[in-house]
Amino acid sequence: MKKTLAIGILMFILAGCSAKQIPSENQGASGAREQTETTKSEEKPLNTLQLSEPSPPKKVILDVPLISQNPELKYGCEVTSLAMVLQYAGIKVSKTELASKIKKDNDPLVVGKSGDIKHWGNPKDGFVGDMTGKKKGYAVYVQPLQELMEHYLPGRTVNLTGKPFDDVLSQIKKGKPVVVWTTGDYKAPNRVESWQHGDEQIKATLDLHAVVLVGFEPQFIYLNDPLAVKKDNKVNRQTFIQSWNALGKQALSYR
Repeated sequence: MKKTLAIGILMFILAGCSAKQIPSENQGASGAREQTETTKSEEKPLNTLQLSEPSPPKKVILDVPLISQNPELKYGCEVTSLAMVLQYAGIKVSKTELASKIKKDNDPLVVGKSGDIKHWGNPKDGFVGDMTGKKKGYAVYVQPLQELMEHYLPGRTVNLTGKPFDDVLSQIKKGKPVVVWTTGDYKAPNRVESWQHGDEQIKATLDLHAVVLVGFEPQFIYLNDPLAVKKDNKVNRQTFIQSWNALGKQALSYR
């Protein structure tokens, strides 16, 4: 009975990109593409000439194609998100092609008697586990994904990891979507595990997820989610930033 319970707990925590999504605050944003707010000019004396700067956009949403990671890539949210961005950039590439080319960390999964993870790979080195879901899979971080993206957009990749979130939003203003790392419900993570990887101790958020940032407005951002299969999914900006910060402020785009 204890062994069965432990196996059940392990299967629950190793959700990775296959974690169930919690509905966002508003899912009805797919119609609008860009709105700008204008204000009436105040009357000025005839002998006075003033040039006012244009108002910043109130809402911007890029029309990025939505691709589902399932059924082929149960844990493939990162490469599926990258496929959306590359297709928007005019590159004809599929999620399965990207999955075959991404670096892999093939260190085997070792589970203890209590069901906890003892040994596994490092997502900084390559994808950990089996992306298809035939075996347990986890995730890959920004550097291997950038190396893969560089193959399709040589000299044009932009790694925004560690930058302020306003820098990430600046990419949207330039018309460039961004792959960002978050959690399954876009909130601060609550499922953390650690394991050995050679001489390293890996600490990992097990409800990790990757999506495409496609738009924003003052209080909200818009995401294409490859697992929930939601286009222009409206999410509270500050709530999302908390999860993004916890995942290392990882963000990848292009110029």
